Amino acid sequence: MAPQRFGFGPFVLDARNGALFEHGLPVAIGSKSLALLQALVEAHGQVVPKATLMDAAWPNTNVEDSNLTVQIAALRRRLGVSAEGEEWIATFPRVGYRFAGSLTIEPGAAAIVDADRTLEKEPSIAVLPFTNLSLDPEQGHFADGLADDLITDLSKVPGLLVIASHSSAAFKAKSADPRSVARILGARYFVEGSVRRAADQVRIAVRLNEATVNRCLWAERFEGNLADVFGLQDQVVRKVVASLASVLPLGPVLDDAPRHRTAIEAYDFLVRGRVLVMQSPSGNALGRALLVKAIEIDPNLAEAYAWLAVSHYGSAIHYGEDFNANQALGLTYAQKAMSLDRSGPMAHSVLGYARLCEGRLDEAESALRTALRINPNHADTMVNMANLRVLQGQADEAVELAENALRLNPYPPGWYYWDLGFAYYAAGHYTQAVRVLRKEEVGRLPAKRILAASLAQLGQLSEAHEEACRFLEINPGFLASRWAATQPFTRDEDRQHFLDGYIKAGLPL
Repeated sequence: MAPQRFGFGPFVLDARNGALFEHGLPVAIGSKSLALLQALVEAHGQVVPKATLMDAAWPNTNVEDSNLTVQIAALRRRLGVSAEGEEWIATFPRVGYRFAGSLTIEPGAAAIVDADRTLEKEPSIAVLPFTNLSLDPEQGHFADGLADDLITDLSKVPGLLVIASHSSAAFKAKSADPRSVARILGARYFVEGSVRRAADQVRIAVRLNEATVNRCLWAERFEGNLADVFGLQDQVVRKVVASLASVLPLGPVLDDAPRHRTAIEAYDFLVRGRVLVMQSPSGNALGRALLVKAIEIDPNLAEAYAWLAVSHYGSAIHYGEDFNANQALGLTYAQKAMSLDRSGPMAHSVLGYARLCEGRLDEAESALRTALRINPNHADTMVNMANLRVLQGQADEAVELAENALRLNPYPPGWYYWDLGFAYYAAGHYTQAVRVLRKEEVGRLPAKRILAASLAQLGQLSEAHEEACRFLEINPGFLASRWAATQPFTRDEDRQHFLDGYIKAGLPL
């Protein structure tokens, strides 16, 4: 029998991957709690004896009954109560426990991208959000920024696959068992750490773990003046890379090019601003204001200009806010970032996206290739390159690029799924396109028109027409012919392929 998924309230337990989700986001509850929950739901409402539960959580190990009581209590606290105010787990004194909630059960759907494939290839690593040990909770932004920058630096190491910060952040403020991290994120190694910032001093503690065997490879504490925090970051990266030397390919592993050392005040605004970009229209606006403050302090902070460009393109493309003005500002800021620093991937990636939106495919190709040469793990750039390949008539390569991006960022923003669905449709993989574009994270993006076209190509015309109507509700002026005339496809047959799907779905010509 195929592995199953169990739904209850806002939760879904994926037995295939050993993962729990709440409202579509991963819940890191530890391997023992996960094993107990799986044993309970798989009993389909029957009482599970204590001995059976203990075998599930502590196989081949003798432990006291009190351990089970503690784990069940922790599991109950994490799950809370049902919408009716009832406990999910019922106790049968001296006998065992029963899952008392209402379950929906379905065959385990195949993952969009199989994370296990990452474990089988190059060495892979995830950097979990650092714990803020400072007395000021606001310093959590600083700790998150250091972890994000460590991800960026490690991503430049040849032969090392680095999980994107968007997915690693799913485990923020949660106690995650290392083997769960490996299974969920597809990472063989992971870094965890803490940051304490007080006055003009900073202390960073870091551990490198081999997640598959739950083993610490290296741990160290770094202390120094806050003004030299970037030098401390460099030390951390070198220590991590040195610890992984035996599994990395031979050759240069670090870029020794000097990086721009900004003022710590500007860095604070940068890390606060960039995390808000593209999260929501209001978050995008607030992030932009913080990035502007960073630039006021340091007018040469290239990364702040690059993120400003991203925020304006987000407003234009995803939030429908004054398309022409925002696109123009996005290009201006991308070019400014390029003029200040060509050594990082962000400016090249954003400029490549700008050229892609303009239909200047050769220039987009050059900029995106450069971004990936600097940072082979830059998942956002891979997705944009996938879009470019669709327009160039290379649909199979587009699918491969988009799927690789999801391996590096397995819990991405919704636009990743939209672009993967775009590539699947171009390659004629309509069933996969439907599966991806129906994901809740996609929301009401223009993906609905590709979903409608995919359903139509599968002969599911009634559903295709429904999705087309939903698309037209938020895009009432859409005309398929006008869309086709503005798309910079290299080959007319690719443009016609999309146009055919739109017409079959009932979108106006």
